[in-house]
Amino acid sequence: MKISALEVRADALIATWSQKGRVTYPTLWLRDNCPSAFHPQTEERVLDLLSLDLEPVLVDAQRSGDTVILHYADGHISHVPTSLLFANRPGRTALDPAAIAPRLWRADLTPANLPRYAASQLLENDCALRAWMQDTAAVGLSIVDGLDDRIDAGVEIACKIGFLRETNFGMTFEVVSKPDPNNLAYTAVTLPLHTDLPNQEVPPGFQFLHCLANEAEGGGSLFADGFALANDLRTKDPEAFRLLCEVPIPFRFHDRDADIRTHAPVITLDRAGTVSEIRWNAHIAATFDMPAEILPAYYRAYRTFMAMTRDPAYQITFKLKAGEMIVFDNRRVLHGREAFNPATGFRHLHGCYVDRGEFNSRLRLLARKTH
Repeated sequence: MKISALEVRADALIATWSQKGRVTYPTLWLRDNCPSAFHPQTEERVLDLLSLDLEPVLVDAQRSGDTVILHYADGHISHVPTSLLFANRPGRTALDPAAIAPRLWRADLTPANLPRYAASQLLENDCALRAWMQDTAAVGLSIVDGLDDRIDAGVEIACKIGFLRETNFGMTFEVVSKPDPNNLAYTAVTLPLHTDLPNQEVPPGFQFLHCLANEAEGGGSLFADGFALANDLRTKDPEAFRLLCEVPIPFRFHDRDADIRTHAPVITLDRAGTVSEIRWNAHIAATFDMPAEILPAYYRAYRTFMAMTRDPAYQITFKLKAGEMIVFDNRRVLHGREAFNPATGFRHLHGCYVDRGEFNSRLRLLARKTH
């Protein structure tokens, strides 16, 4: 992209781009983003913004190849690459390889068209790793198959992405029926659709569940796209959607060793008003404590969303096989489980989490390597 003209004002530089038209760069922004304002190795900003005048005066601008040379009244000279000016046009968010638009799904997603990748590919090939991560980010859900019959085989895949997220359940966890459970996941009963650990200040991001054995009768896995649920609620019942976005509710997990609580809304929106997070777990939602005048309307909204999570029109169901691992965005995709009979066979899943920040960082690094 080429600059066809520059116009200098005391308070701004106006650049005319060959295809994007006129763009205004306020002078203080130009000084704050001068290449000399950043450490040459770490690329962290070292400029003290308070060392500048509130209104620096731009006196001249010249083009020199792929650089714009800016002269200021205080004698400072900036050499700014045109690529920097183009990539960081005010009002435009910088390109982010991790900003992958979600592909919403309902019951139209089937086990046959779920993204599926071989573990060996992900361990050996960065192009395959990136493709899998992009599909997992877009759909929110994928299967990795061909895992070795080892307890840490799924963890190895997760560690290809980044650090594991430790919780009060440990760095990893075993999903098996236990005689003295501290969570319903460690029983054989039905688990309705939910997200994990909404009681955490920041719930875990991507969850990895490696199936080591699934021989018992029952125990099918159930999933739904929380973003699709929320967007459909927004269309059919805007008031219920507003309440679930605006009214925080208490979540609490407690046992002998932990008592972790937070207040948060069921639906979180990003700065553009797009659904970015779902916290849904009726089992660890604590006693609602909003004012009495809000309670009836809130219960109606909460029950409406709950009924949607039970609707088969939003659900995908299948039974994981030994050697398969389901990977999903825990802050988007609701998951559950059919009841199973432990007397008919062994069921064992090994799980861990990788936070969204680690996941997105890896996507950005892979974008650099595989382009």
